[in-house]
Amino acid sequence: MKTKVKSTEASIASATGKLLRSYFGKGPGALYVSLAHSYLTIYLKDFITPMENVLLEQKQNIKVEQARDVVMNKCNPELKRIWQNEFGITIQQLYYDWNLTNKSGILFAEIKATHITNNSCSLSDEERAGIHQEIERFTEKAQKAPRNIESVRLNERTIVSKREDILVTIEKELISSGFEEELRLSKRKLEKNIMDREYLESILKQQMEDIFVDWDFHHDIGYVVIILQAV
Repeated sequence: MKTKVKSTEASIASATGKLLRSYFGKGPGALYVSLAHSYLTIYLKDFITPMENVLLEQKQNIKVEQARDVVMNKCNPELKRIWQNEFGITIQQLYYDWNLTNKSGILFAEIKATHITNNSCSLSDEERAGIHQEIERFTEKAQKAPRNIESVRLNERTIVSKREDILVTIEKELISSGFEEELRLSKRKLEKNIMDREYLESILKQQMEDIFVDWDFHHDIGYVVIILQAV
């Protein structure tokens, strides 16, 4: 079972890296794929193009994120098609986020449970309670406390948390008025700035390497993906 999952993860990494390279002009230096607990995550390292480097040197981070949104909107359908046709993985929505300072990023999606997923890792009750406490705290500070939170550990380094019913009225109005991208860019920065990383590290007893967020605004769902440093 583990051998088959690892083989599939390696094939997904190869196919995804090639496609990103064709759209961005430069592929990630490394991709780390995990298929577990009905999630697919792809952690990207060393993923900055020369043009993006120039913009970042001029503090034009928002322009880089806006340009990446345009590119991702174009390549998302092809990514979904490849994952479906080559690996039998069907997804409704692909999520992504970037840490431009670390030159890293994440692609992730909820998938239907299949025979190729690996559910060998899990969170302890103490870890889950601590994560949920911090997610509820910073989500309430940024908008409102979630109605429900679910968290799973995909492997030794990857944790995904799903939050439901978190948008406030003004955010819903912005979405309906066509300001979804502006809202997403603002919320990414806000939520990451108010998360208590030290508290999460103390609960998980591991240092964090990256943290990512994204949303399904139309179903009022938010995600947090934690990447821990290798032990």
